[in-house]
This record gives sequence, structure tokens and C-alpha cells, in this order.
Amino acid sequence: MVAKGSQDAAFAVARFASENHGRRHKSGDASATDIECPSVEVRTGAATLMIASKPGEGEPAALDVRYQGSIIRTARECHVNAGTVTMKVGIEGRIITGPAGGPGTVDVPLRIAVVHEGINPKTVMSKFGRETVTVNNAVDRVTFTHVVSDIAFPMPQPAGDIDRYVVYVGFDPQSAPPEKKKPAAKSKSKAMPKAKTQS
Repeated sequence: MVAKGSQDAAFAVARFASENHGRRHKSGDASATDIECPSVEVRTGAATLMIASKPGEGEPAALDVRYQGSIIRTARECHVNAGTVTMKVGIEGRIITGPAGGPGTVDVPLRIAVVHEGINPKTVMSKFGRETVTVNNAVDRVTFTHVVSDIAFPMPQPAGDIDRYVVYVGFDPQSAPPEKKKPAAKSKSKAMPKAKTQS
């Protein structure tokens, strides 16, 4: 099953993944040479999302997994204009129900980060986002997409350093704000009846 509203986006991710794989992108600056669009990699340790039936209790046991998320494929394209690299990055993933799963809504936290790799890796930019996935059946698998088109950073100097730039993607549940608990309803205290005075 594909989440409502995401089917076209899923096909779009697949399409521009195949069209832009390894393509060199032309710069809008007349003096610049063509560049290789930075590759997209799933960050180690962030390829899987595990959601327990009782959130907030750490890594769930195998039978306590309500939903499990995975990243299926990625895509990217980039353009350079006036010394700025602008990238469009797409992520296609899947949510499946676990042993404790069932119908419900899944909050999927994702992060995209551009890193200048080297002896001392440097994060150039980082962007957190989220998708909401609806699971309709007790046993189900739902595809979702997350596309960000405004990833921008300065073109490195020398331009050849762009070859050492990597776009890392992955799930980031630690950055997701905790769910707000509804305050307990206050019980209204009944007023004590006034004692009658004898005349």
C-alpha cells in the first residue's frame, strides 16, 4: 500500500533517481566547470526506525515492536547559481506493522545532512523533517516519501572539494519532540454545606 497522496511522489523519487544517478550538473556561473552532484548515503545506524507499543522505553523487544520503518531508495539533483549549490533530495521509505502492530498513525522523523568528509568531517548543513503515515490494517506495509528541495550551501573553494561532500539521510527519533501528555482533569471539589444555626 502507498500512503494517500504519496503515490505520485513515490514514482517521482524513482524517476529522478534513475535520471540523475551520477549525473554531472552544470553551474549557472559562466566561469565554473560542471560539477558532480554529491552522493546520497543512508547514515550508519539510522537506516531503521523501531516504534514500540509503549513509546519512551528505549529499544523495544522483538514482540513489542508496533511499527518498523526502513529506507528503500534515495534520489538527488543539484544546480549551482551565484556560488550557491541548491539540492533536491528525495527519500522513499516503508512502514510495516510489527508483532504488536495494528491500525494507527506513525510519525516518521527524518534528517538530511550535508557533510564535508575528510580527516575532520564538517557538517555543512542539516535539516530535520517529518512525515505522517497512516496504517489502515492490522498487518500492513505503507510506502512514504519525503522530498526536500531547498537544501542550499556555498560552493566550496576550490570547486573540486565538492567531490568530498556527502549527503547523509536517515531516521532521527532523538530530534523529534516528545509527545505532550494531556494534563489530568482536575476534580471539582464540592462545596461543604453550611451548618444551620439554631435560633
